[in-house]
Amino acid sequence: MTFPMPDLLPAAPEILVLVMACVVLMFEAYAVRGQADRSEIVARPRVAGYVLTLLTLLAAAGLTAFTANGVSATTFSGMFVDDAMADLLKLMTYLAGIAAAIYSRQYLADRALMRGEYFALLLFAVLGMMVMISASHLLTLYLGLELLSLALYAMVALRRDDAVAVEAAMKYFVLGALASGLLLYGMSMLYGLTGTLELNKMAATLAGGVDNPVVLAFGLVFVVAGLGFKLGTAPFHMWVPDIYHGAPTAVTLFIGSAPKLAAFAFVIRLLADGLQPAHADWQQMLAVMAVLSLAIGNLAAIMQTNIKRMLAYSTIAHMGFLLLGVMTGELNGYGAALYYVVTYVIMSLGAFGLILHLARAGFEADALDDYKGLNSRAPWLAALMAILMLSMAGLPPFVGFYAKLTVLQALVGAGWIWLAVVAVLFSLVGAYYYLRVVKLMYFDTPHSHEPVLATPGDARLLLSVNGLGVLLLGLLPQPLLALCLEAMRLTYG
Repeated sequence: MTFPMPDLLPAAPEILVLVMACVVLMFEAYAVRGQADRSEIVARPRVAGYVLTLLTLLAAAGLTAFTANGVSATTFSGMFVDDAMADLLKLMTYLAGIAAAIYSRQYLADRALMRGEYFALLLFAVLGMMVMISASHLLTLYLGLELLSLALYAMVALRRDDAVAVEAAMKYFVLGALASGLLLYGMSMLYGLTGTLELNKMAATLAGGVDNPVVLAFGLVFVVAGLGFKLGTAPFHMWVPDIYHGAPTAVTLFIGSAPKLAAFAFVIRLLADGLQPAHADWQQMLAVMAVLSLAIGNLAAIMQTNIKRMLAYSTIAHMGFLLLGVMTGELNGYGAALYYVVTYVIMSLGAFGLILHLARAGFEADALDDYKGLNSRAPWLAALMAILMLSMAGLPPFVGFYAKLTVLQALVGAGWIWLAVVAVLFSLVGAYYYLRVVKLMYFDTPHSHEPVLATPGDARLLLSVNGLGVLLLGLLPQPLLALCLEAMRLTYG
């Protein structure tokens, strides 16, 4: 037997990130060994892993942009695909990784967590997301998913002396293993039914008809249940509030942003690439999950007093909107869902970045009462938070409004008018808890008049760019929307 050498160029960014993740890990190990007898150096936060991580993600972005030509290219015997959708999602993943590293630097340093392990795990998680985004085979999808999941489990438990964080990591691990089992079982049923693990061949087999539709239905149920957990949609949402609350805020920021891009790619690759002929079956399941997510997410968020838990429930509601776009089964719906997840990641990065900006050693800034009177202490930060909250609520002229409007237009165009009405009604309910944060910042008396501590200049600059970007993308929504629609057209048009 001969094994032809695969074309490595489409996977060049993945190879780079893998090599550099190992370099960061090895550098940390040898740096600690060489400085073990110099306590004053060991106590000083190390920044080499931070710098290497930023350079790695920037280099990977350059490689992805260099190989992006709008033409789909496959390698590794058809298991890996590089197309327009993958290029856009990978670039957004690098951006989210860079923002997570910059926002987290001071937070990690204040808590003695700025170690190479964090940055190595971040790079391995990014690598898992990249593999998921470019997967065109069930094995590749599952490999990327598990690589991402294992890295996130470890990141949640990074504070080994914090019982809450360790408990959150255990919950995440147990429920994640259960969801992975459901997903794997569903994949095995699909393989038994179609005789292939390649998504394109699976779609061709299903289009020709199957001998046992009952097995197909059960396989779809297991697969959609696994996807629902990874997206954090109801009724598979039970892990989201506990993990968001229990994890260090720096880790919560990362979990609440970049993995949503990979989860969207996972859903699209599996449902649009491999299971599109069974659209009528999985469409109904996604519709039920979307409505439950909108209801549970928005109603439960109203009762929260912790802003991380509030944003966790809001994430569930946002993922419901994402499913509404995907369930249409049409190109416009897929493009609207891609636009929605990209804008959500931008907003989520800003919101959690501001929480990190307000936190300091011994103070997490995660209670809603901590934001009372913020305008009198830090007017610019209050303005940025107001922009982000109003955008998440879906109010014009911010980008969140156009993201929801695009999904609603796709729903109406596909004939799901009643679902569009339900989504609008629950969006009105969700506006309450976002506006409550604005009310606390501008109309309530602060508990403390202490000034907000200064953070590194790069974090302050990025936070300002992040917040103003949400406003600018709302005033000029067409370029990003056109980019998302074009990426989906080139991939599936």
